[in-house]
Amino acid sequence: MDAVSYLPQLISLIESSKYILLFLGSYFEGTVIMLTGGVLLKLGHVQFLPLYVALLAGDILADIMWYCIGYFGARPFMLRWGHLINVTPIILEKIERRFHKYHLRILVISKLTMGFGLAAAILTSAGMLRVSFSRYLLINIIGGFIWVGAVVVFGYYFGNVLTYVPEEYRIGFLVAIIVSFFVAMHYLTRRLAQVEW
Repeated sequence: MDAVSYLPQLISLIESSKYILLFLGSYFEGTVIMLTGGVLLKLGHVQFLPLYVALLAGDILADIMWYCIGYFGARPFMLRWGHLINVTPIILEKIERRFHKYHLRILVISKLTMGFGLAAAILTSAGMLRVSFSRYLLINIIGGFIWVGAVVVFGYYFGNVLTYVPEEYRIGFLVAIIVSFFVAMHYLTRRLAQVEW
C-alpha cells in the first residue's frame, strides 16, 4: 500500500482529534495556533466553545509549567550559580521586592503580549520569585480569557478576508499577516517596556 491510501484514515484521525491537537498546539506554541483556530472557526471546521476551551486550557497549563520551572528549578539554580552572572542573593532579593511590588502589572502586560519575547522569562520569574500561585493563576486565567478570545476573533475575521484572496496566494498572504501581527506586537511590547511604573 502506498502513502496515498492512508490519507483518508489520516484525515479521519485529525478530524476526530482536532480539539486535542489544538490543545497541544496551544500548550506548545500558543498564538499561531490560536490564530489558526480562528481561521478554522470561520471556515466551519471547529465549533467555538470546544475550540475556546481547548486553547484556553493549553494556554493556562503552559503558564503553570513556566511557574513550576521557576519555582522548582530557577531559584535553586540562581542561588547556587547566579554569582557567575553577577546575580547574588542580595541582588535576587532586590529583584524579588521590585517584582512583588509590580507583579500585577508585569504579569498582565506579559499575558496580553504573550509570545513576543519575554513572556516565558517573566512567567518563570514569577515562580522563581515566589509570587503567590493562586494570585498568579487568577491573573493568568483572566488574561488568558481576554488574550485567547482576542486572537481567535482576529483569526476569525482574518479567515473572512482570506476567502477573497485567490487560492494560489493564500499561503503567502497568511504568512505575511502572521508576520505583520508578530512585528506589531513586538513593537507594542517594546513600547510598553519603556513605560515607567
